[in-house]
Amino acid sequence: MIVNIPLVLAVLVAAWLLFVLVRYVRYDRETRASVRQAMRVRYGWDRLAKMTGLSVTDKTPTLIAGMLAQKGETPPPRVLVPKIKVIPDRYGVIVRAKCLPKVGLEEFQKSARFLADAWRCTRVSVLPDGPGRVVVRGVRLDPLTLPTMHVPTGFPPYDITAWDLGIDEYADDVVLSLANVAGVCIAGLPGTGKTSTLNRLICDFGPSDAVQFAVADGKVSTSQEGDYADLRSRLFAFAGDDLGEANELFKRLVRLRRSRSSAIRGVLGTKNMWNCGPSEIWPLTILIIDEAHTYFRDYKGNDAETKQLAKLSAENARLVEDLVKKGRSVGMMVILTTQKATGDAIPTFIRDVCALGLSFAQKTTEAAVAALGDDIRNWPDANPVNLQDPAYVGVASMSLQGREGFTRVRTPQVSDADAARIAEATSHLTLDPAAFLDCYPGPIDWKPSFADDPDMTTDTLA
Repeated sequence: MIVNIPLVLAVLVAAWLLFVLVRYVRYDRETRASVRQAMRVRYGWDRLAKMTGLSVTDKTPTLIAGMLAQKGETPPPRVLVPKIKVIPDRYGVIVRAKCLPKVGLEEFQKSARFLADAWRCTRVSVLPDGPGRVVVRGVRLDPLTLPTMHVPTGFPPYDITAWDLGIDEYADDVVLSLANVAGVCIAGLPGTGKTSTLNRLICDFGPSDAVQFAVADGKVSTSQEGDYADLRSRLFAFAGDDLGEANELFKRLVRLRRSRSSAIRGVLGTKNMWNCGPSEIWPLTILIIDEAHTYFRDYKGNDAETKQLAKLSAENARLVEDLVKKGRSVGMMVILTTQKATGDAIPTFIRDVCALGLSFAQKTTEAAVAALGDDIRNWPDANPVNLQDPAYVGVASMSLQGREGFTRVRTPQVSDADAARIAEATSHLTLDPAAFLDCYPGPIDWKPSFADDPDMTTDTLA
């Protein structure tokens, strides 16, 4: 049997082209634009690299060139450019390049603005991608101006310590590590995305029995009101804007913190819960204090009611300080939100020990500095004062762990229907985290010990 090789090759090429065409048609409009952009980048790279100084002259002839050269002639030098691989996505292109001698990370970073112009990108970043490699991220669409929606899966997170916030200005995922974090401070003008960010946190972590939530919401009076009404069934405790009610909640959590501190070695066999991680037996306990200034206000006056409010406010600050400063090792975390994180809203002895800080839009540099620290003055592009445009609702500035400077992050929204769906589906996981301390008097081997109470059985625990 004679095989027509040209015909076979033609069929294979036609099949490949059909596959590429079908895939291109199935992309959304923005991804198709990025595919076309990737083609321009790929086929124009050799010329552009030489124009922007991303090339090097190699005067040493190759072995073949030396063999083919006429006697007495020297082969002409070669101009080398880094080899690249281009991957398109909805926002632009990702270019991975191999470095050459004298063409490395620093040279790519210096040429970033020229690459942005040539590739018609909003911005270009250059980061190391391993030894001898760089990754160039070019965004054609600004991810910060495109509102996004998040649909919770309803499944427990793969990593209970990873808080997925959203995407940064280069459309890269921003994930915060919650391990060994006792305090988070979130600031921003009303309606800029603070509570929506926390709703996503509850929806993403709610399906896990290794996390329990309590909320003090200074905007409402009861749990049936406000932003957490749909999530109420997934909260083991709730307090409204009444200072006395919040005071009781804070006292309850401080008692839990003290009980955990006394029991942790006996129950977990370690002095730091994060050495073994959260579990159903010892869940990560997150206290959300929304509009925290409600509970720490400095009341002035000599009448009995004002004095009582001032006393409660001062005690609230002392109790929350206890949780933020001493709750890390026993698996307790406090997230405080406020409009302006100055000392009169959140006492500095609480705010300044919070390991993580985010700020949505602010009106003044003073408010930005209060939320993010004085170093934000050195990063004017990331200053939350620039986020007041309605297009930036849901965008926050923050200092990322392990990254220099400040980064802007687009946080997605979660619909009320999805929040209610997750809360209803996971309500059976809601439990007071103090419930297990009495049941596990010794080191956990994942089976309860009944040595001290022979009448107790597993049915009693259930």
